[in-house]
Amino acid sequence: MELERIIEAALLVAGEPLDVERLQRLLPAGRTASRAEVLRAIDRLTLECAGRALELAHTAGGYRYQVRAAYADTVAALLAERAPRYSRAVLETLAIIAYRQPVTRADIEDIRGVGVGSGIIKTLLERGWVRVLGHREVPGRPAVFGTTKAFLDHFGLRSLGELPALADLANPDDEPTGDLQLSMLAPTDDHAH
Repeated sequence: MELERIIEAALLVAGEPLDVERLQRLLPAGRTASRAEVLRAIDRLTLECAGRALELAHTAGGYRYQVRAAYADTVAALLAERAPRYSRAVLETLAIIAYRQPVTRADIEDIRGVGVGSGIIKTLLERGWVRVLGHREVPGRPAVFGTTKAFLDHFGLRSLGELPALADLANPDDEPTGDLQLSMLAPTDDHAH
């Protein structure tokens, strides 16, 4: 029972998801818990959240508490002041990288049909959502971009396989955004804590 309370407290104050190994290291000196014990405690905490507005979510980076999606719109106004706003160009670029990685800036420009300013890539790199995976072996050796674990965590995903299918994102009533829609970029970590 004490293990559950320690994990609960850690997840409530952490600014990021915590994995099992990190949770094990948080135990007081002289206390140890196996991976299985931590996972059982997480399962019990998950069950405690049943029927509540708060849920214990598992992301690529580990575990975190967050507001259930059903209540996110209700509390969104409380978070609006601190949530950064990103331009349509930034979100389109991020979506292209997520779905088409590894990609170069030229690949992104071909898909979007417009140039990608260095500020857009810089924003995504600074946010930690994308990283340079390497360089393409062509003249000029352009950087090749891909998403990060921080991207998965921010959007509440365990893997890229959890991204919605492109066909599911198509909405004829929306303005076209190339072959991608921005609705997949509804962040979840703005609802954490």
